Amino acid sequence: MATTLPIAAKAGFMTCHICHQLNHAAHGGHDSACARCGAALHFRKPDSIARSWALLIAAMILYVPANVMHVTETSALTGIQRDTIMSGVIYLWATGSIPVAVLIFFASIMVPLAKIIALLLLLITTQRGSTWRQLDRGRLYRVVELVGRWSMVDIYVIGLLVTLVQLGGLANIVAGPGAIAFGAVVVLTMFAAEAFDPRLIWDAGENESGRE
Repeated sequence: MATTLPIAAKAGFMTCHICHQLNHAAHGGHDSACARCGAALHFRKPDSIARSWALLIAAMILYVPANVMHVTETSALTGIQRDTIMSGVIYLWATGSIPVAVLIFFASIMVPLAKIIALLLLLITTQRGSTWRQLDRGRLYRVVELVGRWSMVDIYVIGLLVTLVQLGGLANIVAGPGAIAFGAVVVLTMFAAEAFDPRLIWDAGENESGRE
């Protein structure tokens, strides 16, 4: 990773990562505080790549039990039934709840997987100092940030099912370990995206321009 300063830093300015206020770096450099909100200022998020990698690797590890282990355990007169995310999707599809099945499939399986792949792409290309499709990579990061919150749809559905079944008195349904792992995957990918500094995407191009 190149160590030359980005253009804004060369001009003596830093942007607050909390309120996005433009501050002059002459007020104390890395240890200065934002004039608007008082947050600590830095040219780039400290250890951004390392922290994003750590969070993303943890999310990738937990993605497996999140999809293999059961997310719900239903106790009824007929016995105990344990359902994974995929078995729940198949059941909803078979019983005619196709829109709900499609929603849960994309929100609970495809979206987290797509976020992991997108973050992998961003981290690998940024760490290598690549100038490949920088504008598209910047847009990809904004999309990852935007869709992150919707990955919790499946957890909301589980909570709703638990409430409805308990009120109906038909059975006893509880969240399984798969739901905990899935929730952890969602939170970890959100933190990984937050830890990543998208300004690093553009630093490679600025550093190359500075060497010409």
